[in-house]
This record gives sequence, structure tokens and C-alpha cells, in this order.
Amino acid sequence: MPQPSTGPSEADTFLAVCDHTHLFPGARCRLQRLPDPRAFAADPQPIDVDLRFSDGVIADAELRTGGPAGPVLTVPPYTTEAGTLIDGRAWLIRRFTSTEDEVELTIGRHAQT
Repeated sequence: MPQPSTGPSEADTFLAVCDHTHLFPGARCRLQRLPDPRAFAADPQPIDVDLRFSDGVIADAELRTGGPAGPVLTVPPYTTEAGTLIDGRAWLIRRFTSTEDEVELTIGRHAQT
């Protein structure tokens, strides 16, 4: 079945630029190149995400929706540019905000897995 033109398909991977070298409650990342950022912010869909942290490290992540706790961003373990190992975690997404051509994710607390 064809995907709607207003949202990403399951196979798409989108870049999210983060302002820090790791995630924490209140951290923000900006999803880029979404076909319709406003529609995505209003009704987020599951997507694969390449998180680009402030030190240039990129980590694969998954944004999943529809769970009982709400949208969750799952990030596997990765190592910062300075050599710090960051454990894999699942994070609740507190808020999706459409800002012109991007969607800002505000990270919430750890998700129960």
C-alpha cells in the first residue's frame, strides 16, 4: 500500500541534530528533511533517526509511537568523540514542536523497557 505524501515511510531515515554530546531530560534535537514537519509534529509516525551530536558523532536511533507511554526514542550504546561510552537508553519524547522546516523533539525521562 502506498505511503501518504504527508508523512515519512517506515523505511526512511531522518537526521536529527542535537545540541549536546548525549541526551538527558530537557535536551532538544531537531529532526530535519521531513516531508511535512507540521503534520509530523501534530501526529508523529515511527521513523529511523540518525542522531548527530554536538561532537559530530552519529548514532542510529528509532522513534516509535503508539505505545502506552507515548512516543519513545530508542538509542543504542555509542561512544562520544572524547571516548566516553554512553549506555543505550529509551527516552520518552515530552514534546514535538514544528519550527519552520524542522521538528524539535524535547527529551523526557527514561522510558520503561
